[in-house]
Amino acid sequence: MSTATVTAPAGRTTPRTSGPSLGLLVRVELRKATDTRAGRWLLGITAGIALLVAVLGGLLGSDADRTLGDIFALQMLPLSVFLPVVGILTATGEWSQRTALTTFALVPRRGRVVAAKVLAALLLGLAALVVAFGLSCLGAVLASSSGAPDAWDASGAVVGQGFLALEVGVLWAMAFGLVLANPAAAIVAYFALPIAFSVVGELVPGLDDAWQWLDPNQALERMPTETLAAGDWGKFAVSCVLWIAIPLAVGVVRTLRREVK
Repeated sequence: MSTATVTAPAGRTTPRTSGPSLGLLVRVELRKATDTRAGRWLLGITAGIALLVAVLGGLLGSDADRTLGDIFALQMLPLSVFLPVVGILTATGEWSQRTALTTFALVPRRGRVVAAKVLAALLLGLAALVVAFGLSCLGAVLASSSGAPDAWDASGAVVGQGFLALEVGVLWAMAFGLVLANPAAAIVAYFALPIAFSVVGELVPGLDDAWQWLDPNQALERMPTETLAAGDWGKFAVSCVLWIAIPLAVGVVRTLRREVK
């Protein structure tokens, strides 16, 4: 008795399953970031405050301060507080909502999930920046209609720096979220550690020169309001490696190796 052997026809290969595409994963992460109650509240509060800031910035204050550039800089204040929190919630969502087992079973390549989370958070930040700039234009319209002579005055370089500063802040928050994998701990660390680091630099004599290379806040706080000099970009890059690149790498490795329970 013999067993018949079935051979595949020439030129035909066995199909392989490739799993969800990165674009699909990004769309899933965007939906997860906006579907949760916390995400909706944060985004709604951010939009409401941004609208209020635009209206008040266009109607109140001196004529010199009621410009498109100044109103856009004011928009950065609420955005720099709330959007990084959305990034942290995105980074820690699988662990805080106990969906890690399901997610990593459906997508075993965890690196793609992490990449999708980072891209989704950056896209949310970019969308928020576009909305904020539109609201800033609304504020400029209000300022112009109420007599401000330079209502549309703005530096393209400074506006671009504002965009970059917020995206860097979101990426910074994502790094802390991936390292700690706990939303409360990551939020506290994101806001408390840089402040403590800056305070140490101001209190300890002789640290001013070194802290310019180690503290990213020194550049981030100025980026929405003034053009950075060439030397400032090098210091900013070094501090970003310390506070963002290294924690992000550690967080990615931890996510890839962490046991799912």
